[in-house]
Amino acid sequence: MPFSESLFRCLIIDLMHESLLPMLQSLGVEVTYVPDIKKEDVPALLPDYHMLVVRSKLRITAELLTNAPKLEVVARAGAGVDNIDDGVLEARNITLLNAPEGNRDAVGDHTLGLLLALFRKITEGDRQIREGHWLREENRGEEIGGKTIGLLGYGHMGKAFAKRLIGFECEVLAYDKQTVENPFPHVRMTSLEEIQERAQVLSLHFPYNQENHHFVNEQLVSGFKQPFWLLNTARGEVLDHAALVEALKSGQIKGAALDVLENEKLKTLTPEQQERLNYLLDHPRVILTPHIAGWTQESYVRINDVLVAKLKSYLEERK
Repeated sequence: MPFSESLFRCLIIDLMHESLLPMLQSLGVEVTYVPDIKKEDVPALLPDYHMLVVRSKLRITAELLTNAPKLEVVARAGAGVDNIDDGVLEARNITLLNAPEGNRDAVGDHTLGLLLALFRKITEGDRQIREGHWLREENRGEEIGGKTIGLLGYGHMGKAFAKRLIGFECEVLAYDKQTVENPFPHVRMTSLEEIQERAQVLSLHFPYNQENHHFVNEQLVSGFKQPFWLLNTARGEVLDHAALVEALKSGQIKGAALDVLENEKLKTLTPEQQERLNYLLDHPRVILTPHIAGWTQESYVRINDVLVAKLKSYLEERK
């Protein structure tokens, strides 16, 4: 919906790569950059802006948007949009821009790295040497070649991981709720049931929403016909961590590499969450990284490129 103001005003409330401001200004956008602002102070600023750029500082809710009568665009500097309440932007006819194209390569690299680290016991071997132990036979690993890799989700992130598996001579099966046109030649789209039947590795690449909460749960895990390795570079909430711990104890899950957790604010863990995390920390075949799969120097810049290109298209259509 057009406004009478000649300037398109943008408010950025999270830390962004320095390249973003001059790119926005080159489009004629007036930018206010306040990365240190506290989230409780944001609503007072919103009435004057047409666009809001966020990472994860603020949740976008219907209540928040009552302070933003001019808002036309919310730009999420990243892939996931789980900090935006379902339907609130559509109800206000506000355009959502996000940038999965910006960090998909980073996620693909990281997921492959996690799989290699699990199979070749890289982190475990490193720890043992630092403790003064040189154990070769105990660290005999596995190869990716010949394995069947199952992907849950075949969007930007799933495709990026699949692309990196091309040279490993493994079989890649993918399941997605959406229809997928022209997957990579070495990837076969299939059913969730076939992945449970045949996969030796399961990698999660689908977004979090209420429908997907604990999608990977005890029932799904127990449906696998053979023990498998689990990778999660998606969102922690798609995985039931209680089911993960029980499956690790039973051997149904052989090992896991997690870039995301059920609660990433470690100082706010419930006793049950802390107990599960303690188990994962002590497990020799669990690798944890702090939600950095999409977090590279290159993706930091590329996310800006993607958002600005999408905003440019929006502004051209808005005229």
